[in-house]
Amino acid sequence: MVVIVDTVSATPVRPRHPEKVNRPDALSPPKPDWIRVRAPTTRGYADTRNIVKENGLVTVCEEAGCPNIGECWDKKHATFMIMGDTCTRACAFCNVKTGMPGALDANEPEYVAEATFKLGLKHVVVTSVDRDDLTDGGAEHFARTIRAIRARCPETSIEILTPDFLRKDGALEVVAAAKPDVFNHNLETVPSRYLNVRPGARYFHSIRLLQRVKEVDPSIFTKSGIMVGLGEERHEVLQVMDDLRSADVDFLTIGQYLQPTRKHHAVMRYVTPDEFAGYEKVAYTKGFLMVSASPLTRSSHHAGEDFARLQAARAAIIR
Repeated sequence: MVVIVDTVSATPVRPRHPEKVNRPDALSPPKPDWIRVRAPTTRGYADTRNIVKENGLVTVCEEAGCPNIGECWDKKHATFMIMGDTCTRACAFCNVKTGMPGALDANEPEYVAEATFKLGLKHVVVTSVDRDDLTDGGAEHFARTIRAIRARCPETSIEILTPDFLRKDGALEVVAAAKPDVFNHNLETVPSRYLNVRPGARYFHSIRLLQRVKEVDPSIFTKSGIMVGLGEERHEVLQVMDDLRSADVDFLTIGQYLQPTRKHHAVMRYVTPDEFAGYEKVAYTKGFLMVSASPLTRSSHHAGEDFARLQAARAAIIR
């Protein structure tokens, strides 16, 4: 469950890329059987939906049409999206709203901590929109949120999924100093697709960010993920694996890109389950502690269970 805590409006910032348009009415091929999921109908899903509605919360799970919403909401898995629901960038794959962000809510870290407590979360994921308008990209807000959760829920493990903090010197260090258990930053795609898919980002800056986390605090698990089906070649995916391992990244996720609307980048092809299994096998041989590669893999899917497996994998190496 991805929950957005609302913020108060403030001075608007005009986004660099005002529209998320790869090309008008981009058409994707029909979804194959392996990418289809059943409509959610469980009691747990209904209970989570009621909590969301009763508290006036907005969820990316619904807005993005996440295929795992039924499973995750049934288990009350939660990923909190902080710093508002409006992004300063317009990546061609993402369905999050682009526009003029509001001011940060100084009380938001406490709200997130309280929600974590009420939901009884053993592992929580905190993400955000890009906030290029802020001098630190929202780094201190991330750090305050981590500290608030630690104070309210000391037994809860914390995973963060951050923006790239591009051109925000020192931002990464502020977040890492708050000591999240897992630091995730997604590359999203291979370098050759950045201009079309992630034009506001820089591939090697993202690699360096992940590497820097380990330099600041080697005890923090690092994690990154990409989508496939955007026109990449297999050898490019393998090169991404090598680049991430050179940065000592622990956990790799690979999932199928799904087009949110016709105004977003089209799906170039649907990668088969056998190909995903092949990627996972190769990634393990390259030294990742954890790999999740499947059509429905998403960054925060099974995050709690995966964290336990990460801990066990590291412990096995130490022994």
